[in-house]
Amino acid sequence: MLGYAFRLGSASMEEMVGSLATVLICDDEPSLRELIRVSLDGAYSFAEADDGEMSLELARRLKPDVMILDMMMPRRNGLDVLRELRRDEGLAATAVIVLTAQPAMREAALSHGADVVMVKPFEPHQIRAAVAEVLANRT
Repeated sequence: MLGYAFRLGSASMEEMVGSLATVLICDDEPSLRELIRVSLDGAYSFAEADDGEMSLELARRLKPDVMILDMMMPRRNGLDVLRELRRDEGLAATAVIVLTAQPAMREAALSHGADVVMVKPFEPHQIRAAVAEVLANRT
């Protein structure tokens, strides 16, 4: 299991959070996490989680600006993670982009506080636009 990973060389988690907007990518598919990183590269700092429990742990620790959250992950699904985030005062303002392969999950995610729901597959420009949009709406 990946647990978490950070970009930008040997910078610590805390150093990363201070400079660029932080995007927490939460998906159990390494290839999708890589696609998202490449799509957003250069504009943000990244942290990654490959299951729901690690997603919550990193969100609480990092307080990311944006969380990209897959609905179907091991150890805790995305809807459970989203519910927890919205109940946590320290994380309630975190922008959440939900990814799902099931279009029927769209309404459930929105009703639990997702800012944007994207149905897989999506194009790289769509994830870039979604991140820019939620960041613009949060400031």
